[in-house]
Amino acid sequence: MAIVISPKVRDHIKLKHDVNEQEVHQCFENRTGNLLIDPREKHKTNPPTKWFIAFTNKARLLKICFVPEHGNQYVRTAYPPNDDELSIYQIKGKPSDF
Repeated sequence: MAIVISPKVRDHIKLKHDVNEQEVHQCFENRTGNLLIDPREKHKTNPPTKWFIAFTNKARLLKICFVPEHGNQYVRTAYPPNDDELSIYQIKGKPSDF
């Protein structure tokens, strides 16, 4: 499975959130909790957008949103999670490391 980040998404996450491609890959590798589905109408995709929160190798916490399709993970965005997202993930994602 490849992690695919389009040039547009790569530029957006770098400029808006100061997140680089290497950090996204690290979060996929370091994920310990469940994948959640984003049910918000604005973010609905087919197949559904999934997300998780994980640490980079330098202990930076990031929320990663992606669409799994054709055996690949198409990254939609990546950024530091807010308190609400952290709370949701701690309850529904059941991560073991934060």
